[in-house]
Amino acid sequence: MMYQPGELIVYGRTGVCRVQGIEQQKSGQDFYVLEAMYQNCSIRTPVEGKVFMRPVISKEEADALIDMMPSIEVAPQESLALRELTEHYQASIATHKCEDLIELIMSIYAKKRAAERDKRRFGAVDERFMKEGEALLYGELAVALDLTMEEVPGYISRRLQEVKAANASRETAVEV
Repeated sequence: MMYQPGELIVYGRTGVCRVQGIEQQKSGQDFYVLEAMYQNCSIRTPVEGKVFMRPVISKEEADALIDMMPSIEVAPQESLALRELTEHYQASIATHKCEDLIELIMSIYAKKRAAERDKRRFGAVDERFMKEGEALLYGELAVALDLTMEEVPGYISRRLQEVKAANASRETAVEV
């Protein structure tokens, strides 16, 4: 699939990028010129490169993802070996799926809450992957929903409250 200038795509672990243009090298190979939306950099990458690229999700897909969050059940990843924990987190990010990022973030948040409750220190590896997961997810949701990244958590909270209220009123209607 060839992306066109102006399109927004997810590019590897960089996150959302705008295709600025397509250039042809003297060798005949085509390169995308990408502008990262949430990092201060430009990227030149082969059109047929090895780095993962896909279109940004739609507003409808973003809302559907948020709506399904309450149904996601996650347990904190309690691996004692840092290498295993890192590999687990990297594998979740490497799928480039918003659903996997949501599960990753929710799992790490559960681990953070448990650490706070038990007055334990929250791990640096957990913190790093939580921030990376949030940056990737919130960046894509921000673009899909036409928000700033800072507005995304509030939007998610409001949307989840609306879903909860709608479900509660449906349950009340069924009981009557």
